[in-house]
Amino acid sequence: MTTLKKGDKAPQFSALDQEGKLHTLADYKGKKLVVFFYPKANTPTCTVEACNLRDNYERFKANNYELLGVSADKAKAQDNFKKKFDLPYPLLADENLEVIKAFGVWGPKKFMGKEYDGIHRTTFVIDENGILEEVITDVKSKEHANQIL
Repeated sequence: MTTLKKGDKAPQFSALDQEGKLHTLADYKGKKLVVFFYPKANTPTCTVEACNLRDNYERFKANNYELLGVSADKAKAQDNFKKKFDLPYPLLADENLEVIKAFGVWGPKKFMGKEYDGIHRTTFVIDENGILEEVITDVKSKEHANQIL
């Protein structure tokens, strides 16, 4: 779905997290950043993915990684999701789809025979200089941390 690939510059972005704090790409200069896009907070596959990253959070920190989850959910839904599953990283509430579209992960999907527009589950690993180190389009929710690390 996304046209971004390894070696491309990561899109500049700014969005508010579940607490109303602004996050931009520039905030993470000098660190590796994992930006994972998921369709909807509190849904089964998204929960498995988010919890797998939570359970491996110390491994990410030990390797100088920061994590950001992104969906089109409202800040309140993101906040509930974060608290319910004790997620240690921010969740961006990209209701206007600016970050989602900048990364090219919005588009037609099919579910139970119906076609609609939505978020394609995709993860971007960005290096310390804002360059895409990895683009993961075939996300395995139960082992996502291993896919990244």
